[in-house]
Amino acid sequence: MDIDIKYIRIQKIVEKELTCSAHNLDHVYRVYRLCKYLAQYEENVNVDVLLISALLHDIARVKESNDNTGEIDHAVLGSQMAAEILKNLGYEDEFIGKIKRCIKAHRFRTGNKPETIEEKILFDSDKLDAIGAIGIARTFMLSGQFGQSLSIDKPSNNYMKENTAGNGRLKDVSKHTPFIEYEFKFKKIPNQLYTKKGKEIGEKRLKYMEEYFNKLKNEINGLE
Repeated sequence: MDIDIKYIRIQKIVEKELTCSAHNLDHVYRVYRLCKYLAQYEENVNVDVLLISALLHDIARVKESNDNTGEIDHAVLGSQMAAEILKNLGYEDEFIGKIKRCIKAHRFRTGNKPETIEEKILFDSDKLDAIGAIGIARTFMLSGQFGQSLSIDKPSNNYMKENTAGNGRLKDVSKHTPFIEYEFKFKKIPNQLYTKKGKEIGEKRLKYMEEYFNKLKNEINGLE
């Protein structure tokens, strides 16, 4: 089967699975484009592995969002779903194995650290889409989806431990807030990226995000 046709079939499958607001096909395509961009600054990148992984990396995201037990890890389940999809499309086992590892390693809280250049680029691209102007937009899309408040109260020291399952997933997303996500996750992103170009982009995006949240905090407190 022609590779372009396979890409189209993969896109159609992903589109049917991704129906939640912040992790829809738009997010997938942004990550896809970032992967292509970052790959230009690296050597020996298997572009097919990278781009197909980008298309499939959040294939199980809706299933995780709809799971109230906190047990589903979309990176782990997604790697399994991707393997089945690619097997049906006629890809070889070795290639599928590389895709599975990329998808497993793209998530912060899963514990599978990126090792190959493809895994690192996918990780960086996915995280970059969580910060900057687009990160702010996505944060509030999720906040509205799960009924979060705009509270700026700092959570207790045990908040993350109490509201996090064993796989690192939040047990009750409605208790989360954009400010908590910014403090506990977004601020750390640039230092956790792997590629040089990714880090450069991350630092610029975080600076913009920091200015925004500081301004929002002032306005919530009735200041200028």
